[in-house]
Amino acid sequence: MQYRHLGTSGLQVSALSFGAWVTFGQQYGEDMAYDCMKAAYDAGVNFFDNAEAYADGQAEVVMGNVIKRAGWKRSDLVVSTKIFWGGSGPNDTGLSRKHLIEGTHAALARLQMDYVDLLFCHRPDIYTPIEETVRAMSYLVDSGKVFYWGTSEWSAADIMEAYQIARREHLTPPVMEQPQYNMLHRERFEKEYAKLYKEIGLGTTIWSPLASGILTGKYNDGMPEGTRASMPGYEWLRKMFESPKGQANIEKARRLAPIAEELGCTQSQLALAWCLKNPNVSTVITGASRAEQVVENMAALDVADKLTPEVMERIEGILDNKPTPPSDFR
Repeated sequence: MQYRHLGTSGLQVSALSFGAWVTFGQQYGEDMAYDCMKAAYDAGVNFFDNAEAYADGQAEVVMGNVIKRAGWKRSDLVVSTKIFWGGSGPNDTGLSRKHLIEGTHAALARLQMDYVDLLFCHRPDIYTPIEETVRAMSYLVDSGKVFYWGTSEWSAADIMEAYQIARREHLTPPVMEQPQYNMLHRERFEKEYAKLYKEIGLGTTIWSPLASGILTGKYNDGMPEGTRASMPGYEWLRKMFESPKGQANIEKARRLAPIAEELGCTQSQLALAWCLKNPNVSTVITGASRAEQVVENMAALDVADKLTPEVMERIEGILDNKPTPPSDFR
């Protein structure tokens, strides 16, 4: 495993990490979660990601039980959660001081922990002043309940405003952002956030590196059953895949298949390795529904070494819808 600093902070996170979204408390229970997390931990993963919204808090319960069952040393782990959607009450959502503090305490109880290493504002809150959010997050850091705080899917302008408020008021500034980033979703990460990497040392914990499964190649030949797109509550995902844009993205995945074959890897490993090549990626959050998938994903570290400038150029040509050049592989 490789370890990277979270932006310009002193914290080191595994280049590949493991997240609980969709799977924990929904697709499988505690035993399978244990097998997957143990496979990740055995591969050197130290960062495990969660959120109060995942399975209505059940994902945090499962993760907390797994960590307790495994007997891992807490200081060896970097655990995160995210606050925004905590219930149906008027103060159970958003980034108010009330919900951030109460939501964090509730998450810690579910995780059976005294603190989380990383706490994210899961989405921007247009109804709460950014200064209120910054003050609440800084308070949680000062209280020892949180070590670092950051954002998820915030605009660059809002992140910078939060950072400047924190510096002006001598509060703790945001350290990291958790954006979607993959071969098919690049604009915000590569362009909008570009100045933030240099100016404030922003770290990133990217999600959906496989573009909801498109980049695994599983949809290259149609819409198979038993996938996330066929799960209740994910009808929106199926519609997205069946849209003209979705079909165009699936075609790109088909064209990437020969490159993966030439490199001797799966399409999933190729997509993860491509993300790892970006120096502004602190960690790539992976997911899995069985331990074998975790082991497969971890091998992406070796594939990253095979992504030479020439290979990256071929990939870029496919992503830009350029004709595929002849292979230089022998």
